[in-house]
Formats: sequence, structure tokens, C-alpha cells
Amino acid sequence: MSNASFNPLRNLQQFVSSPFSSHNNKTTSFPPNMTRLAPVISISHGGGPMPVMGDPSQAAIAHSLRTKVPEILKLGTPEQPRAIVLVTAHWTTDVPTISSAEKHELLYDYYGFPPECYKFKYDAPGSPEVAGLVKTALDGAGFGARQDLFRGWDHGVFIPLMLIHPSASIPIIQLSVLRSASPSTHFAIGQALAPLREQNIAIIGSGFASFHNLRLMFSGISENPSFRARNKAWSKQVADATTTKGVEERKAKFEGWRKWEGSFDMHPKGGEEHFLPLIVCAGAAGEGKAKSWADEMVNMDMWSFWWE
Repeated sequence: MSNASFNPLRNLQQFVSSPFSSHNNKTTSFPPNMTRLAPVISISHGGGPMPVMGDPSQAAIAHSLRTKVPEILKLGTPEQPRAIVLVTAHWTTDVPTISSAEKHELLYDYYGFPPECYKFKYDAPGSPEVAGLVKTALDGAGFGARQDLFRGWDHGVFIPLMLIHPSASIPIIQLSVLRSASPSTHFAIGQALAPLREQNIAIIGSGFASFHNLRLMFSGISENPSFRARNKAWSKQVADATTTKGVEERKAKFEGWRKWEGSFDMHPKGGEEHFLPLIVCAGAAGEGKAKSWADEMVNMDMWSFWWE
């Protein structure tokens, strides 16, 4: 999928300006595994559709989505998840909102890319049953969640999943983040979702926790050694909180994330949405230390985390 005139950074910048950006029904052949505690994974999803396009700047992220994430999910084995709840940075609402139809179309919430990017398909089923479980879990924690039959799966969902699980046989439930950007609220959302893991329902957060200040990215600041050093120091703070074993201590650290050095450089005020899926995952993880990997992009490491 190449285009000689295609400029990745320019087209990603056009995508950021998109009015959307601010925010065959298949089933698995394996029976639900009621003994496995399904994993929680916070991924870096890449820039717009570029990981699927094979853009060189996204090569490391695309490789990890194709290899590391399927291994963690144990895809192709009897232990693969019966469903995936995917928390996307690209859907922001006032209350937690859940995709709940048997089938959802795709929402191509980017523009300025080659025509083939608007023909991508990801034909995984939804699951009204699992959506109901998600709503019950969130309502039980006092959230008053809503179900949505109509909104398409945005690119924070279908782009990584096209690489993670191209056979599209596992039901997907898309879950929004909140306009409030409250870290304690998002951590509590994760805690409410955690019991679903006992039913072999995996939880994936799709965002960009390491760096999502696109104004700075387009300025070329990632070429600046001083800024890269600040980003590295920031990432150490993120890793410290994420890999904290105890739930209450981890929660306290994330509640204070806006006080971490560099937080407004990496996620500008009003632009927290790409950090919030990590907080949900940190809440869903329960006791235990996260594992991690890093993918190089724009001369910086983009970190992803997971818990078993």
C-alpha cells in the first residue's frame, strides 16, 4: 500500500485536524476457558492507519502488534479470550459508553490518506451479551454506563486489531474514555472491569501513553537530544507507576500523574485521552507487577504494558 506522493508526517497532521479525531459474523472455534485469568494489555496503537499501511515509521509498533500481543493473548489456542473489551483513546464521552450491537461498521476517523485506507475491513462480531456484562460491571460500581448500537469502531480499535488478530473471530466490545479525564475515575473503571477477566474476557487499552503531543511532534522536537532525554525521564515515571505491584499504591501514583515532570509536554492540557487507557488497564490489572516492551517511533521509545 504505497503512494509515492504520500508524506506520513504531513498526512498524520491532517488526520489530527479531522473533526472526528478529538475525540459475516464470525465466532471462535474454541469454548470459553473459565480457568484462565485473561490478560490486560495497554498498547501503543501507532499513527492513524499508518501501521497497517506498512509505513517505515510504524514498523516497530506494527511488528509488536503482529507478534507480541497475539502471544500474550494466546491466540490460536484453547486459551484465547472469549471476547476483548478495548478501551479506545478515540472515543470520549461523558459517561462510560459501550458498543453493544452484534455487528459494528468501521469509523474511518482520519483523513488525507490514500483511498485504500477507507476500504479497510475488520469483520469481527460484537457481542450484546458481553456488552451487557460490561454494563452490569460498570453500573455495579456506580457509573451509569450507556450502550451504543450505532457508533462504528474507530481506528484506535480496528487498526491495531487488523494486525493483532486478522482472522477477526473474537468478539470485540469498544469502550470510551471520559471527558473528565479524572485519573481516579478511570482507575475505578478498570477495577470494575477486572472481574470480567475471570470469564476469560481480555482488556486492551489502545492509546499512546509515552508521548501524544502532536504539535510538538510536528515541530520536529523529537530530533532534539534534550527533549528525548525529557521523554526518557517521563517514561521512567510512567513505568514506575505502572509496574507498582500493590493496587492502592499504584492508584495513588496514577492519581498524581499530572504532577510528574514532563506530563504537559507529553500530553498537553485537554489532550489526556491517549494516556487514559493505560490508567484503566492499571486499575483492571489487580495485584502484581506489569511487564513491558518499547517500540521506537520518531526517535523515541513508545512503551506498552501488560499483566497476566
